[in-house]
Amino acid sequence: MNIQAATSMETEAGPRGDHYLNINNIEVIYDHVILVLKGVSLAVPKGKIVALLGANGAGKSTTLKAISNLLRAERGDVTKGSVEYKGQRIDQLTPNELVKRGVIQVMEGRHCFAHLSIEENLLTGAYTRSISRAELKDSLEKVYHYFPRLKTRRTSQAGYTSGGEQQMCAIGRALMAKPEMILLDEPSMGLAPQIVEEIFEIVKDLNSREQVSFLLAEQNTMVALRYADFGYILENGRVVMEGAAEDLRTNEDVKEFYLGLSSAGRKSFKEVKHYRRRKRWLS
Repeated sequence: MNIQAATSMETEAGPRGDHYLNINNIEVIYDHVILVLKGVSLAVPKGKIVALLGANGAGKSTTLKAISNLLRAERGDVTKGSVEYKGQRIDQLTPNELVKRGVIQVMEGRHCFAHLSIEENLLTGAYTRSISRAELKDSLEKVYHYFPRLKTRRTSQAGYTSGGEQQMCAIGRALMAKPEMILLDEPSMGLAPQIVEEIFEIVKDLNSREQVSFLLAEQNTMVALRYADFGYILENGRVVMEGAAEDLRTNEDVKEFYLGLSSAGRKSFKEVKHYRRRKRWLS
């Protein structure tokens, strides 16, 4: 069964051309020889949360880096296709130009400046904005409103804070740049379940209150689909399934192959590990 997102997304959010972000059939090669993405296409509507799902190595982080133009730092290139934001191509822009346009990536692993305090980390996020001290203070207070734990730890050295606090700091730093779209890479990685829930609740709050659009790369399929509006499942550099999050959550293939569940109950690893032979959406 193949869920056609193009149909469902056009029905709910207008045609693909009206979306904030369009990735059109991109191909990514590392070191001029390793093909990682093989014709990936997806769209993110304005004011929505879109989940990019799949196992480790499926190509999720590469997709985000292709959008934010960070591939060249890792000897990667987009060799085919295009990336458009608000109807304009952005795949030739520098990362800092993208930040000024409101597209911010929160990297996998958080990447806080360990030797700086939490507040100093947050202030670096506003570096590209020409704003007054009063506006800077207002931006900080907004971040502290969404992340009250950061206000409590604002003078603490970031390297000595918890993983959850560092993830909050990384998202808060992105928020300081006044984003319209955040590319969020593996926010649940290495975090306790209750912290994961807290961070996803904040993401949902930012989306509904601030109208920040999110493209969210995540291995935790169950949590991501609970908070997202739409989802794409990547495997070996290709999109193998896509659709409304609720449709994906209730789809038997997704439940069986990505959540380890089916109508017959939980599958054992032995039954699941050979799933490629039986995938109905690839046949």
